[in-house]
Amino acid sequence: MSEPVDPTAASTAISVEEFIAAMPQGMGGLNDKLGVEVLEVSVDRIVATMPVDGNTQPYGLLHGGASIALAESLGSMGSALHAAPDRIAVGVDINATHHRAATAGLVTAVATPAHLGRTSATYEIVVTDERGKRVCTARITCALVPKERFGG
Repeated sequence: MSEPVDPTAASTAISVEEFIAAMPQGMGGLNDKLGVEVLEVSVDRIVATMPVDGNTQPYGLLHGGASIALAESLGSMGSALHAAPDRIAVGVDINATHHRAATAGLVTAVATPAHLGRTSATYEIVVTDERGKRVCTARITCALVPKERFGG
């Protein structure tokens, strides 16, 4: 397992590859299955894309759960960067509003912090379609737990 990413340069973007390598299981199996591609990572902004194809519900629309999984991944990444190196980010709440359907192409998610505290972090995630139209707005709050509680 790689060492945690140094969050001292909060607004400085780090390499996506460096961030993913520092995570215990990389991007994780679900993100791989969803086809999530992270484009930018910093405490202040995380950007990723996900294809609609393969992530639809029975009517051919982007599955709301796929949008939420994408949002949770990005908010958790930002929270993890903020929490490092001595704390671990653990999701405790997520909610989402689905604004419109997406039926093809890629959606893009952008996560920005709403609150970066000592014991919690909250991110707002906006998912848009290829026309820039808002598909989903989500918010996640993560508890920032001392690393030693996880044996680290």
